[in-house]
Amino acid sequence: MSGPTIRVKRAYEPVDAEDGVRVLVEGLWPRGLSKTAAAVDLWLKDIGPSRALRQWFNRDPSRWAEFKRRYAEELDALASRSPAIAALAGAVRRGRVTLLFGARDERHNLAVALQSYLSRT
Repeated sequence: MSGPTIRVKRAYEPVDAEDGVRVLVEGLWPRGLSKTAAAVDLWLKDIGPSRALRQWFNRDPSRWAEFKRRYAEELDALASRSPAIAALAGAVRRGRVTLLFGARDERHNLAVALQSYLSRT
């Protein structure tokens, strides 16, 4: 039997029966998206990278690998003091989870980095 499935998709994409638990991992609600259309089950506002890390990354794909490493360190530290990581880990253990993000770049965003973090063994 395979482990839990963690999908990633833009919050603006239509809801799919395969989404499972839909988790918005952005600090701000995606612009122009109604709460009904988003169909978010869990909004983890505080799970994103620190402001300093976001500013350093500045959506620069050449910094992606280092961003993911630094973000993983922040998530490790966050796990000890925030229920957000525990809530997300619990959802992943129970079944399929779709991490929703608002960024235009579908390869270099916090949901992809978070998926990588949650999938590591």
